Amino acid sequence: MSMTSDCTVAPRTEPIMSAPTAPAPVPDWRGHLPVLQAGKATLRELEISDAASLFESLTREEVTRFISPPPATIDGFERFIAWTRHEQSHGRYVCYGIVPEGEARVVGIIQVRQLDNSFTTAEWGFALGADYWGTGLFHESALAVIGFAFEQIGVHRLEARAAVANGRGNAALRKLGATPEGVLRRSFLRYGEYLDQVIWGLVATDWVYFQPGAGQVH
Repeated sequence: MSMTSDCTVAPRTEPIMSAPTAPAPVPDWRGHLPVLQAGKATLRELEISDAASLFESLTREEVTRFISPPPATIDGFERFIAWTRHEQSHGRYVCYGIVPEGEARVVGIIQVRQLDNSFTTAEWGFALGADYWGTGLFHESALAVIGFAFEQIGVHRLEARAAVANGRGNAALRKLGATPEGVLRRSFLRYGEYLDQVIWGLVATDWVYFQPGAGQVH
């Protein structure tokens, strides 16, 4: 809103020094995550009410095959969501829920956790309901969260691990521009078997947006 004055002011003869403009404050993600718009997905902070939809989406056998075991009950997901908010408030972790266009329910998550006290090195992971595989929903969502991690949190290096046998997960990471940096032998225990994992690295200086407008903060 512009303001005008009816008062007249005598002209000055000395130069007028304008006051420096203070930078706009950056919202503190520890208190509340900004909503991210990413193509046909909205990414937002998890709410306790998301527990049922997460249980439905992330406990199917095809989803859990290559990830750490998710909570086994809706109550377990409620405790998980409460834990995510606690860790976020201490600046150690963020978890975004993935909401498809035209829906209100969360069908997947993307997590980022610090690996050092400064949060410049972090590990990220993801899980998405099988009904949305191959739709582009994950790729759009991942671009937004990666951009948020680099630009808002201040992460310099992002690491991800995927079982060697997880062809879909490894292909998704490669498509995002991550670099395979080696194999961690027998590093992931799942269903009583130790699996080899590929470690993927993505560094801020190499980061390139793959879609115009990815990661717009609202």
